[in-house]
Amino acid sequence: MPGLDLTGADWLMVGASGRVGRMVRRAWVDDPDVAIRLVPQLRSGTVATTDRVLYWAPLDGPEPFERYVRYDGTPAALIMLAGVIPGPDADFSTNVGLAVACLEAAKAAGCERVLIASSVAVYDHSSDMPLTEDAPCNPSTLYGASKLAMEQACVPYRDQGMDVCCLRIGNVVGADALMRNAEAGGDLRIDRFPAGQGPSRPYIGPESLARIVSTLASWPECLPETLNVAAPGGSDMSALADAAGLNWDWAVAPRDAVQHISVDTSRLSQFYTFEPEECAPEGMIAQLRKVGSGI
Repeated sequence: MPGLDLTGADWLMVGASGRVGRMVRRAWVDDPDVAIRLVPQLRSGTVATTDRVLYWAPLDGPEPFERYVRYDGTPAALIMLAGVIPGPDADFSTNVGLAVACLEAAKAAGCERVLIASSVAVYDHSSDMPLTEDAPCNPSTLYGASKLAMEQACVPYRDQGMDVCCLRIGNVVGADALMRNAEAGGDLRIDRFPAGQGPSRPYIGPESLARIVSTLASWPECLPETLNVAAPGGSDMSALADAAGLNWDWAVAPRDAVQHISVDTSRLSQFYTFEPEECAPEGMIAQLRKVGSGI
């Protein structure tokens, strides 16, 4: 689908009240050309921070979205950041339902581009690193399995001509388990492996993620079906904890724990070039503090 006309019209962000959505919105405040296009989707009862907002619960049906389209026009892109994250009572099946509801609404409205927030958790982490987008997908968690099922649900819409790109996002600093555990208080532990080092994971700062999403939302040609979204090289969790000034201690890594997980970002580099500070723990923590975290 080359030559898409994605200029001028709004971008609808589903999941704008979630942790990642809030950080991306705050990052876009400093870019008027982007911020003016954004229409955040909020659940009924959520307090809006802008006059341009769509109150819509996707799982309750498309009517509010259809009403928005009738009066304000079809959005140039639908950015789906909503989703269930790991937790004690998480119902991960909701991730598929949310994606399908958004894709159905976009299809009915004639919205040609949809960005879906997936995860690097879809991969088989026993595969050779770094993981390319073509690496085997064999999730080891229910969360990862739900994200893979969500990606598979996108296939029929792609077959019908919709430009759907699943973003396999790494750990977003501020929405990751390390920083959420730090905010919760109590003892913070990081696994230490036999060689004396901690785990290394694909990470990305919230401002970097915001820049990438805006770039992809306005890209004039068809996007890849899947795209790894993380800073090149990966980050050591202990280095991030130190950069944030957290009080933490080591714990013995479980025998089945994976120390190094990394993704190949060559495909992403066709769309976005990282500055060195975006890849450093200090730079990622600086981004987090800028978008309003208490860390």
